[in-house]
Amino acid sequence: GRGTRRAGPFVAVNCGAIPDHLLESELFGHARGSFTGALRDKAGLLEEANGGTFFLDEIGDLSLPLQAKLLRLLQEREIRRVGETRTRRIDVRFISATNKELEKEIEQGRFRMDLYYRLRILTIEVPPLRERREDILLLINHFVDKYGREMGREKTYVSPGALEMMVNYPWPGNIRELQNEVQRCLILTGGDSLIREEHLSAKVNPRREPSAAAGENYFLAKAEFEKRFIHQALIRFGHNKARTAKEVGLTRQGLFKLLKKHRIGDDLESWEG
Repeated sequence: GRGTRRAGPFVAVNCGAIPDHLLESELFGHARGSFTGALRDKAGLLEEANGGTFFLDEIGDLSLPLQAKLLRLLQEREIRRVGETRTRRIDVRFISATNKELEKEIEQGRFRMDLYYRLRILTIEVPPLRERREDILLLINHFVDKYGREMGREKTYVSPGALEMMVNYPWPGNIRELQNEVQRCLILTGGDSLIREEHLSAKVNPRREPSAAAGENYFLAKAEFEKRFIHQALIRFGHNKARTAKEVGLTRQGLFKLLKKHRIGDDLESWEG
């Protein structure tokens, strides 16, 4: 971005992860002696973000009293530390995210309508994972690599059967649920370099099916997955090969080779659309 705050700090806080009685002092800071354990004056995260960007994740979990204080901050552009009377001016750009339907939260009296309209000047709707299955595979690979590295593991793969179950699961908790599932699987595999069906949680693999024999052989597993993946992608995009190639990240030639290799569809006719 080219905004004036692009070189400033970026501070993020997850409103659902910090207990409410601590969240106010985390956000706004506090004066020494304002509560038990407040041994010194402390700037809050909002002050740390001054001149930059503040990201409020899970804003739907913010309590009504803190919603009122946030609204005042957005209107006045100033904050007051817990236990202080003086105000401090701050210049911060706000980004917020939630997986809750805030309109329903407003109806039920859990979210302030005035704050909702103040925050939603520019809204980006991100469809749930179940509506963008093509992203699930990319995210699985990303998380397996990321957490594998953090755990100091060798390269880990996912068996085709386990991948199919993960791609077909609706992920009501979206990316965070997928993230947790991958971390859990990596722990359960121990020193193994293959995540199998039996490593998946009961929600993702309700029948607790063990792996098929193909899962033991990398090349068989890869071929089996390719075949299933391409077949499902063709169905999802109405057998329009040009669109299928584009959506799954293949070139037309790449998709054509896979169709031929796995003999998917006898009609390798011209490309539609």
